Amino acid sequence: MPSLPIVILIVVVGFLVLTPLFLMILNSFQTARPGQPIVWGTEGWVKAFTTPGIVKAMTNTFTLAITRQAIALLIGSFFAWLIARTDIPMKGTLEFFFWLSFFLPALPETMGWILLLDPKYGLLNQGLMSLGISQPLFNIYSFWGIVWAHMGGTVSVKVMLLAPAFRNLDAAFEEASKISGASGWHTFFHIVIPVMMPAILVTTILGIIRSLEAFEIELLLGTPIGLQVYSTKIHELVTWEPPQFAPAMALSTVFLGVLLLMVALQRRYTAHRNYETITGRGFSIRPTPLGRWRYPAFAMVLFFAVVVTLVPTALLLIGTFMKLFGFFNIVEPWTLENWRATLNDPVLLRSLWNTLAIGAGSGLVGVLFFAFIAYVIVKTRYTGRWLLDFLSWLPWSIPGILLGVALLWTFLQTRIFLPIYGTIYLLMIAMVIKSMPFGTQMIKSVLIQLGSDLEEASKVCGGTWFHTFKRVILPLTMPALITVGLVGFISAARDISTVVLLGSGKSRTLSLLMLDFAAGAEFEKATVVAVIIVAMVVGAALIARGLGGQVGVRE
Repeated sequence: MPSLPIVILIVVVGFLVLTPLFLMILNSFQTARPGQPIVWGTEGWVKAFTTPGIVKAMTNTFTLAITRQAIALLIGSFFAWLIARTDIPMKGTLEFFFWLSFFLPALPETMGWILLLDPKYGLLNQGLMSLGISQPLFNIYSFWGIVWAHMGGTVSVKVMLLAPAFRNLDAAFEEASKISGASGWHTFFHIVIPVMMPAILVTTILGIIRSLEAFEIELLLGTPIGLQVYSTKIHELVTWEPPQFAPAMALSTVFLGVLLLMVALQRRYTAHRNYETITGRGFSIRPTPLGRWRYPAFAMVLFFAVVVTLVPTALLLIGTFMKLFGFFNIVEPWTLENWRATLNDPVLLRSLWNTLAIGAGSGLVGVLFFAFIAYVIVKTRYTGRWLLDFLSWLPWSIPGILLGVALLWTFLQTRIFLPIYGTIYLLMIAMVIKSMPFGTQMIKSVLIQLGSDLEEASKVCGGTWFHTFKRVILPLTMPALITVGLVGFISAARDISTVVLLGSGKSRTLSLLMLDFAAGAEFEKATVVAVIIVAMVVGAALIARGLGGQVGVRE
């Protein structure tokens, strides 16, 4: 492959990833508003740490992130082990529930939990109070309410990432422990967990990074009780009048430093260790028999999966038919007017078109872009491919709200991009950057499995590099490419934190429209929009899973 295209590719990826971060750091020292003469100073840094609530917001951010990651790690590791390493029935169905929970948008699911756990009108609280309990036992508008609203998606990520690692664990380790007389629990905690520790640590660090970008749940559940986190504080600073860009950039720079430190520690930990459990001497994947605990364990996993997936979704659907969201005891509480009013709203149609256009555009462009990046990393011997690999992975370490801030400043200060500011094209670029790590890594995993003799045969027959890529590589990786495109579409349909600062009235997506309705207490309209988003996401996720079975996503 010619070196010039590779150099251009590295420059483009570096520009997309590094320029926003560089300008974000630089402009934390720029105190003038965009469009005005540049004024350098440290006032932004001073304001960032003297503005009321900043320290509390940062404390809340890490407390919430660590709390839910610790709980989810315990539950997710145990469930992943049960699904991957034991003889419980219906493993595929259980894993599908967690897979589906991962893709369900957070805000719609939270609205379902509000109907169930609101202290005033929540169905569960009302039912318990009808039994004689004097006051509500559950309050979704609380620290633990926020933790619970995140729990389904957080545990699902752990199961999705750890189950394949558990499957690759040689059963000989467990068998040797049993022969030595160890119990099942002793084997799990003293053999399985230590061997799995690298994967668990990587999953935990990535989970904490993703937790720091949480926005919509904290905005919806934390605002009524005055609980702010990093992402909502950034949003508040940027949306103030006048906007406080310098403090927002300074605060974002601090968090970027923390995140990069975590990523560096993770890569250092994993770079110099051998995690081989599959070797040439043979490999055993015999499941661990649970005996009389087999069906209780299955019931426990199924109960949790159904609760975090189907319960909030069903309640969300019920909420679309309510005259007054959450109030079941009023006269004639049900109506179809919410659907009629929302579906006839031209704003909804424009937001639907924006969502489809952004999803299709970012998915198509992303697939081609990510395929080119992955090919260079895997199939070439270019000396700079390690840099390309690092740059393509870097967006994974940047929370969505921080990426949105960085891109906002980039497009405000770069004249060539000003014409697309406030349009759907800006949101497409943001979603391509956001999806780059997942798309590139998934295509890489498929390319690694393709032997080089296929390309060599094409070259012997006189095929050029482009001809080989088009006629050999693309057809063999097509299922993975389609899956990556569909996942990109899903991300565009459900993402809020990345685009919340970049969207405008003309480029508003369904997710941003839903957020506007929810923030304005128009929950009846918000639930209708939420159901439309869930239907789109589930449909695309089912197609992606069906195709994913052909590229190794499923066992």
